[in-house]
Amino acid sequence: MTDLAADTTLLIAAARSGDKQSEARLFERVYSDLHRLAQRQLRAVNRGAEHATSLVHEVYLRLAHAGLSLNDRQHFFAVASRAMRQIVVDHARSRLTEKRGSGVDPISFDSAIGVAAAGHDEQLLQVDAALQRLADVDPRLAHFVELRFFGGLKFEELVAATGMSERTLKRDWTKARAFLYRELAAAS
Repeated sequence: MTDLAADTTLLIAAARSGDKQSEARLFERVYSDLHRLAQRQLRAVNRGAEHATSLVHEVYLRLAHAGLSLNDRQHFFAVASRAMRQIVVDHARSRLTEKRGSGVDPISFDSAIGVAAAGHDEQLLQVDAALQRLADVDPRLAHFVELRFFGGLKFEELVAATGMSERTLKRDWTKARAFLYRELAAAS
């Protein structure tokens, strides 16, 4: 564990025990990483930097409201990635509700990697539904896709986050993509 990860883990433990000063320091420590994740995610949905800041704050509020019951830095970012996914998908659903009436266009998983460009909320929801079906079959694979797709983590970062080898992760990525391709094709 790196010094940064160890220090972040200590701050999480202190914040979890109610230390407000540690909670504030934790937010300062992870803010730039959360903002980077939010920018990656919002770049995909064609939203600007002001939205990234709002997304980071909304994610952090959700985490704080949940009582910061986190184990370490890896767990923090896994939970933050899931929260970002939920928030972005909820906003896509909301926008679609406002403009109901148009059909849902089918997409491939590869095009979904950069999905959610402006006007593609339907596609984001298709990917989310396919990912939920993957979670029903293999929660570990779904979590991995969530970290990669919604969290924007690269393989090197995933190795550190999961403790799995890059070879295993690439094999899992291939399995997950095949499943998601099949699900998205079936939906169309």
